[in-house]
Amino acid sequence: MNRQTPTAVDAEDNDADRYRAPALDKGLDILELLAEQKSGLTRAEITKLLGRNASEMYRMLERLVARQYVVRSPEGDRYSLSLKLYALAHRHPPMNRLIAEALPAMQRFADAAEQSVHLAVYDRGNLLVIAQVDGPGAWGISVRLGSRVGLIDTGSGRVILAFQTDEQRDHMLAEHTKVKGELPIDRSVLDADYRRIREAGFSKKESQQTFGITDVTFPLLGPSGQAIAALTCPYMRRIDEYVAPSIEEVTSLLRDAAAALSMSRV
Repeated sequence: MNRQTPTAVDAEDNDADRYRAPALDKGLDILELLAEQKSGLTRAEITKLLGRNASEMYRMLERLVARQYVVRSPEGDRYSLSLKLYALAHRHPPMNRLIAEALPAMQRFADAAEQSVHLAVYDRGNLLVIAQVDGPGAWGISVRLGSRVGLIDTGSGRVILAFQTDEQRDHMLAEHTKVKGELPIDRSVLDADYRRIREAGFSKKESQQTFGITDVTFPLLGPSGQAIAALTCPYMRRIDEYVAPSIEEVTSLLRDAAAALSMSRV
């Protein structure tokens, strides 16, 4: 009688079966499904798409909500990812990889635009500046590395908020903690800004912190088209005889830098 030798694939399949954790698989299936959605799903939709039993999906969703990985809509009928995984990622080396990839592109931009540029991410209710590159000239303005800046009154904050789902944006605003000097802004004004920014794909607005500065900001988009960071140039116009790149040229250069660093072309 011939005996067949187990293949490497068979061994891998056996290992996969041996170490299965059904409850963990269900939770991960839900998280991966919700990560692909822009407006959340009902429990019935989740159950149908995953081909699971309704009662087991109910229990799993309740645990994910309790652990704050998933949030319910204000009406209570739709589920979407919270920012907890996003926050956990900030404590992990992938953030270091983002900085490592961003810095060369930021340096190329600063050299060509003759302007400074900084990279900010959402962190616990406001923004954290995680990378900063100065322009090559004698004059410039920059934001100190490690600074916390406002979520609602900066170009970086508004762009990050604009490129989120409604649920994620509401969660960010609920967590919002004001930084020193941050200006209060009416929610209706913010909502109008978000729509305008999404349509344009970026923000160009006079700074609300410093006179004479125009903040130009583009999002760095993740795979689902949501902003994982914002790239901002605090544009300072020269008024002497030196001919520096115009704000239109700087905007084009910053758009290219952000596109090169994004994981989505949405």
